[in-house]
Parts: sequence; structure tokens; C-alpha cells
Amino acid sequence: MAHTLTLENPMTATPERPALDEATLAFAEKVFDAARQGDAARLALWLDNGLPPDLRNAQGDSLLMLASYHGHAEAARLLLARGADAGLVNGRGQTPLAGAAFKGDVDMVRLLLDGGAAVDGPSPDGRTPLMFAALFNHPAVVELLLSRGANPRAADLQGNTALGCALAMKADAAAALLRSAGAESFEWKDELARVG
Repeated sequence: MAHTLTLENPMTATPERPALDEATLAFAEKVFDAARQGDAARLALWLDNGLPPDLRNAQGDSLLMLASYHGHAEAARLLLARGADAGLVNGRGQTPLAGAAFKGDVDMVRLLLDGGAAVDGPSPDGRTPLMFAALFNHPAVVELLLSRGANPRAADLQGNTALGCALAMKADAAAALLRSAGAESFEWKDELARVG
């Protein structure tokens, strides 16, 4: 398991987790900027010199989250090769795979899945990457996730499914793929009427 280091907000420092000095914080900002900008060469140099591949900022965003969300495949591939955790969630409970699915980046989704991301890895509210892809009508991502074993019938904590998300947003292409994979729409009011 890769070592994880999270940079704390200086305003929330405690004796157990002291605030970092300005030089360290400035360096950390350069590291996070390199991930956002996809600067794989600088990231490789820092990783070669001991930078933890799962370094996270105060919001919990890992280097992999930043690189993948901004579409930088070379940087994401490097981080995965150096041991970055493809399933590490940020402070909002989001994974790099959910971010790539939300953005509709099919190549990044494939890279993250190949790097060990859980195809159905849910957020705290139960939303899966498939739900994000369906919600924003990214049929190529929906198709890839389904081909890798995503559960088209999974529901979040509110009972929403990927098909329900697609139908709510009139994401017809995603809805058609989900239906062909056996997904069914589900309405709580219909279920309550049936059992009530």
C-alpha cells in the first residue's frame, strides 16, 4: 500500500498535526500545480526523490485525482505506475474514476480501470461512476463501464439508478445503452403504491 500524506490547512493545525512552514506549502503548491497541468517530467523527478505518490491537498485531492480530472493521461499513468491508489477518495468522497466519468473522458476511465480503480466504487451517497456517466450522457463511458462489469441496477442512497439519472437528464444515448444492459427505471412512488 502506498504511503499517503495529506497537507492540512494551517488554520486547523494541532500539536499532533502541526502547520507546515511557508516553504513547504509553496513547494506543495508547485507539486499540485504540476499534477493539474500534467507535468509528468517534474512529477517523475519529485517521485524519484521520495515524494509520496498519494500526496493529497487540504481538500483531500490526490495527485492522481488532479491529473486525471484535468485529462492528463501521461501524468496519471506515471502516478499509477509509481503506486498511486486509483481508489483514493477526496474530501468530498469522490474518486478519480468518478471524476473521469463525469467529464466523459473514456481514455482516462480506461486508464484508471486498468490501474485498479473499482468499476462500481461509490461515493458516500452511493453514486457510482456509471451514474455520473449516465447523468451527463457520456455513452462511450457508459459502454466501457458496462463492459468492465459495472452494475446497471445499482442504486444510490436515494434509490436513484444510472438509468433513472439518464432519464431525468434526457440523456437518451446513455439510457438506451443502460436499457440494453438490463437496467430498469425505478420510481419510489410506484413502489410505494404497489406495497402501500
